[in-house]
Amino acid sequence: MSREFEIAREFEVDATPEEVWEAITNGTGGYLWPMEPPEPKVGGRAAFGSTVTVYDPPHHLTVRSEDVGFPVQSVNQLEHVIESRDGGRRAWVRYVHSGIFTDDWDNQYDGASRHTDFYLHTLREYLTHFAPRPVTFAQLNGPEGSITPGALSEVERALGLAEDAAPGARVTVRGPREFDAVLDYRNPYFVGLRTDDALIRVFGRNHWGAPVGVSVHDFAPDADAKANEDAWQGWLDGVFSRPR
Repeated sequence: MSREFEIAREFEVDATPEEVWEAITNGTGGYLWPMEPPEPKVGGRAAFGSTVTVYDPPHHLTVRSEDVGFPVQSVNQLEHVIESRDGGRRAWVRYVHSGIFTDDWDNQYDGASRHTDFYLHTLREYLTHFAPRPVTFAQLNGPEGSITPGALSEVERALGLAEDAAPGARVTVRGPREFDAVLDYRNPYFVGLRTDDALIRVFGRNHWGAPVGVSVHDFAPDADAKANEDAWQGWLDGVFSRPR
């Protein structure tokens, strides 16, 4: 049965309201994925066929779609409210994702809620460490074998992450190549790694019946999206081709 949902979060960040506004309108590749910026007016077009319903820079943006294109969702709305803190040096943000799920409500809500926490954390990492550097974005999904219940744990072991490594730890990662990083996020569903030039996100979507995913937000001047995608795809495929 169709049922409304609402996922609301509030946070402060070491960025100005103008920097937050730029990130959510023109800089989505730095923390989410590259999207068409909204037309700067009420009634304007926004990403995925949605429509701008509130446009008040740098304080309030709402976009809404009533033709989501997914079989389990009919309405989708994203709202950002941004206020100044500490004389404009910091920002307070309220984010609300709402709409209607038409099927599989509990699973859809759980996935959306947990993804929201991870994406907003990544937004804060982007604003704090990388904005407004240009970004090169790559994303990929693991093979069918990465849908199994323990798939994210397999990826963590392959990355060389100790079971007791907690967010904030400095780690040596065994990805497509060995590199040092800060483990900036970790829970049973997601892993976040931050280097001097990149944010690497690992999505344990196996918890919701989908393959494990990886996204790379690369801020290096010579970043190559295809090379990043090929390297991580080959590595991830290799993790699930090993004997268990």
